[in-house]
Amino acid sequence: MRAIFIRTVWFLFIVSAGGTIVYSLIDIQERQVYYVEEGELPTELHPTVDKKKDELIEKAKGIGINVVITDGVRSIEEQEEIYERGRSKEGEIVSYAEGGESYHNYGLAIDFALATAEGNVIWDTERDLNGNGEADWMEVVEIAKGLGFEWGGDWESFEDYPHLQMDFGLSTRELQNGKRPRAGSLDNE
Repeated sequence: MRAIFIRTVWFLFIVSAGGTIVYSLIDIQERQVYYVEEGELPTELHPTVDKKKDELIEKAKGIGINVVITDGVRSIEEQEEIYERGRSKEGEIVSYAEGGESYHNYGLAIDFALATAEGNVIWDTERDLNGNGEADWMEVVEIAKGLGFEWGGDWESFEDYPHLQMDFGLSTRELQNGKRPRAGSLDNE
């Protein structure tokens, strides 16, 4: 009887451990991440973000809207400088993310604006340059969301209207700890 009990306990232990391992592998596969050496930061946009950025520009152009990408990947120092605006430097506060806390630092975010026919860059969220009765800014936002971007204008704590990001299910804390999304991470690629 004792031998059956011991085998049953071992069986449950092995099944339990196996389940944990399988669960961990499924979690990793669903989130599509890999680890990099500590401190390694990208110098370019993540390939998926870059591809979707190009699609955004083309789709907007197809409905008569000229999108300009005003920012992409940022260094920690660049983010710190932006964070200090409206604090220790002149200007308005434009970010609540310090260096290392922004998805820009990991090549997972872009900022955009619109361009007039004359080539002027504008951040007017209500202008209808293509004359279809809808704000061009919001048309671009809808295209971006359809491509998988999260829009900073939807944030409750700080609305960041030019900001678009793909976080791939990763928090900035996870990114700071070395996790990165794998290239080709979205299902629709």
